[in-house]
Amino acid sequence: MARAATTSDAFNAIAEPRRREILVLLRSSERPVTDLARDLGMTQPQASKHLRVLREVGLVRVRGEGKQRLYGLDARGLRPVHEWVGGFERFWSESFDRLDEYVQELKQTKQEGPYDDDDQ
Repeated sequence: MARAATTSDAFNAIAEPRRREILVLLRSSERPVTDLARDLGMTQPQASKHLRVLREVGLVRVRGEGKQRLYGLDARGLRPVHEWVGGFERFWSESFDRLDEYVQELKQTKQEGPYDDDDQ
């Protein structure tokens, strides 16, 4: 079976771990492909292919500076991912609230000790 195209949307593009690593590196500043390739331990053509995919889905922008092409993060392209993940925020908040309640109950039980005053 043929593999699905990775250039269709941000979800497919960031499914590739190396592309996520590129996005992390671009969070701090624009970088040329040679720097990205070096920092990720890949060849320049490999890095260029990943950057092309990220550029096509709107996660990376490129601008020329002299002879160099500098790549930068365009986080607006992550909006669909952010919105989708945000839908799970209520689930996680409620789960953490229940966990916190449980921990507080355990602390209270520990402070009271194994025996009540009436049992001694």
